[in-house]
Amino acid sequence: MQKLLGEQVARAGGWLPFDRYMALSLYAPGLGYYANLSRKFGTSPGSGSDFVTAPEMSPLFGRALAVQVREALDQTDTADIWEFGAGSGALAAELLLALGTRVRRFTIVELSASLRERQQEALGPFADRVQWVNELPERMEGVVIGNEVLDAMPVKLLARRNLIWHERGVSLVEGRLAWSDVPTHLRPPLEPTGTHDYVTEIHHHAEAFMRTLAERMKVGAAFFIDYGFPEAEYYHQQRHMGTLMCHRGHLADPDPLESPGEKDITAHVNFTGIALAAQEAGLATLGYATQGRFLVNCGIGALMESASLPDQVAAQRLVAEHEMGELFKVIGFHHGPFWDAVGFREGDRTHTL
Repeated sequence: MQKLLGEQVARAGGWLPFDRYMALSLYAPGLGYYANLSRKFGTSPGSGSDFVTAPEMSPLFGRALAVQVREALDQTDTADIWEFGAGSGALAAELLLALGTRVRRFTIVELSASLRERQQEALGPFADRVQWVNELPERMEGVVIGNEVLDAMPVKLLARRNLIWHERGVSLVEGRLAWSDVPTHLRPPLEPTGTHDYVTEIHHHAEAFMRTLAERMKVGAAFFIDYGFPEAEYYHQQRHMGTLMCHRGHLADPDPLESPGEKDITAHVNFTGIALAAQEAGLATLGYATQGRFLVNCGIGALMESASLPDQVAAQRLVAEHEMGELFKVIGFHHGPFWDAVGFREGDRTHTL
């Protein structure tokens, strides 16, 4: 991976923008983090994994989400589900099990060949209804799901030094990858107040993805679950070091230039930018809530009552404010008539976007 990145830096004239660096580190065929054979998803370092997501943490996540998905299928009169970046396949399995024949076809958009193989194994019992594709079709109908997908899309890095904005990229210094800043006309959507130095991200790739999705979805709804903030909170003056983070062996570190291809690189989501991009291209916002509130609205409390004690403890992490319940958010979109979606009936925070 280091050799490939060095070659790309040289080919780019000695400076590679960070979004290109991040894309290569995560998705370069055979070498990028999501393209190699290492285990990504698991509940503990002992499994050889790097992080855990909600579907692996508790099956109740998928069962609660299925309540919202079923309602969306009924409201939009569709029968197809699309999942982006299906990870281990755990969420797809729970949705298919919970929804049964209400789902005609379950399509997974997956760029990673190794993850696709793992998903195919996990979803063997549903093979007659599951298919995989590499890209979006020109026309889509149905319900779209994306759990921790937007945070893995490449971001541009901006750095303000002495009140002058720079784009942060990567160069080679004595043969080693190093940060390098160049002046730029780019700005964050909200310029932070104060005169202190400041680093942040802008999300051109995720916003472009939302515009493409909105343009191609003719009938349906979409739900994205991820960690992040509305714009005013994302670009607050106190968040002066940005949100870029790496994950490896269930430990977090802030250095994406160390061991590229061997760890995950993520950034928190600016949900305001996501909502605006979707809206401009024709997808209206259905609701926006914390993950905890969304899951409670979808009935996870009742599911926990009938679950085993270990499953109850695991599911509690999904809704507790000091765990995933507050930091993670759910945002919903629809193409067609608005309805009062169950997941957002209490605690909707759309007004904060």
